[in-house]
Amino acid sequence: MSQQPIIRGQHLTLSLTTWGRLGEAMASHQGEDIFVFGGIPGETVVAEVLRIRRKYVAARVVEVLQASEQRVEPRCPYYGECTGCQWQHLDYPAQLAAKYERVTDALSRVGGFPLGEQVLPVLASPSQYGYRNHARFTIGKPGELGFVNRETRQFVRIDHCLLMHGGINHLLSQLQDKCGETTQLSIRAGSETGDYLVQPTLKNPEVPIATGQKHYLDSVQGHSFRVASPSFFQVNIAQAAQLAQTVRQTLALREDETLVDAYAGVGTFAALLSPYVRRVIAIEESSAAVADARENCQGLENVEFVLGKTEEVMGNLDPPPDVVVLDPPRAGCRPQALESLIELGPRKIAYVSCDPETLARDLKVLCDGPYRLEQVQPVDMFPQTHHVECVASLSHTGTAGQSRGSIQPAGTLILASASPRRRDLLTELGLDFEVAPSGVAEDPIPGESPSAMVERLSGDKAREIARQRDEGYVIAADSLVVLDGQVMGKPADADDARRMLWELWGREHHVITGVTVIDVSTGESRTDSVMCPVAMRCFTREELEASVATGYPLDKAGAYAIQDPEFRPATLQSGCYTNVLGLPLCRLTEMLAELGYRVPEGPGVPSCSQCLQPCPYAPEGQL
Repeated sequence: MSQQPIIRGQHLTLSLTTWGRLGEAMASHQGEDIFVFGGIPGETVVAEVLRIRRKYVAARVVEVLQASEQRVEPRCPYYGECTGCQWQHLDYPAQLAAKYERVTDALSRVGGFPLGEQVLPVLASPSQYGYRNHARFTIGKPGELGFVNRETRQFVRIDHCLLMHGGINHLLSQLQDKCGETTQLSIRAGSETGDYLVQPTLKNPEVPIATGQKHYLDSVQGHSFRVASPSFFQVNIAQAAQLAQTVRQTLALREDETLVDAYAGVGTFAALLSPYVRRVIAIEESSAAVADARENCQGLENVEFVLGKTEEVMGNLDPPPDVVVLDPPRAGCRPQALESLIELGPRKIAYVSCDPETLARDLKVLCDGPYRLEQVQPVDMFPQTHHVECVASLSHTGTAGQSRGSIQPAGTLILASASPRRRDLLTELGLDFEVAPSGVAEDPIPGESPSAMVERLSGDKAREIARQRDEGYVIAADSLVVLDGQVMGKPADADDARRMLWELWGREHHVITGVTVIDVSTGESRTDSVMCPVAMRCFTREELEASVATGYPLDKAGAYAIQDPEFRPATLQSGCYTNVLGLPLCRLTEMLAELGYRVPEGPGVPSCSQCLQPCPYAPEGQL
């Protein structure tokens, strides 16, 4: 008898086996991987099917038939509707044990390190609730603040979030039901300083508080920090202090040494560690963050700042530093940064990471060079969720070793595009590639569908470059915005950009990207397109003019970029975040593999099974 296909809404009896990547419990049914929200490995449950994905099924627990001893009653009335907390049903010691297991598994599976040998017990958070100083809300109708369920995409009104400290919840109560003029709203508040920031500026006269602040003040270990709206800052202040202390102990700092704070942000580590060394060099690419960092380090005469990308600045440091703090984004360090670090050869490195997989990948590169992994200290910055922060300690062995600073797959990659976004995406995969813009005209053909157009243009670009080469793999892409079936390409000028943005205002539309890969030596090729729904927020005229004035929208389809940190124009509704950036990494890596390109293994390489879940490349609040 043939098996019946799994359908949405179906109830399945499942035996849960292990943890999934995003904090769900996993099961297998009819050969399908089932990711079950609200379950615990070892339990038998009845789960309702929420969504059928291409490579997995998403479900949620509706009845527990055989409960784990670690199960507790969730405290939050929104638990299950809002998926921001994955583990409120799991007692806190079990949360810490699961995070320890996640770190040891990543180090062993991705990095090849002995299972658990260097990993210390997770440092617990003193506050398991009420610890967050930052919330980003979605706005529902009419003007309600809330969050969006990760799988069902249903809006959930939130009147009090148990993860936020009292200051955030007070501001939430003042703003609830009054924010219909925007689609996203960010609140930051210092629990010790009493200062706050609400973005964007709200003009509704019913809003009883000031909004639109450019920055706010927070405090770590008694040191005051100014934080601008687009800048990164740790959300758990108590654990941020413990993190800084762990880094200081890891590096065994001496007063005669030079310390490099790479990916310095607003200068948290630079400020807190400066009393223990002779000199601090802080490297940061965000000008807004550097402005904050200079303010935060006033009076600290031994701290200096370098505005630039870590991978570009690190190789030019002379003399080399004694110790280095690495605190990169979730995607980890780029290969050039690791290569420069190995060449500089500091005696000790403290690597701070919020993603165990990318941490393990980068530690493997450093330890294939002249470094030895001494220990990894997990720190629970995010109770009630599956996320975990780590501080890895590395020491120089005194030998040169063999560097694996970049992946060297078979065949040269050629990117037929001048787009910095596409260059950055390929770099994040750890791949070496050349850039060879094609210069092919992007003119439409009357009656051509959007998917046919982007596939044609990506193919034309790839073939143009392939004709000039004898070997290698050429990658080309083309992106369009589609509103009500009408195509929006790049604006002709500022007025055209204004027209496009007003047409998109407050409306759902689609971004479609066509991708072509050609194996030059064989002539074999692959072409495909990926489309994702995107919702444009209801921005103000002032916000539109400020964005157009930067010139940033003029080379973007639809006159906007979803990742614009100042404008924050739109939100991905589902699908592949990197597709909206201009190059769907999931599909690209599949196409390369189909053509025989040896795609490197590791967490830097996505798959469609990753991307059809909430996308690992999307920043907080995008998906």
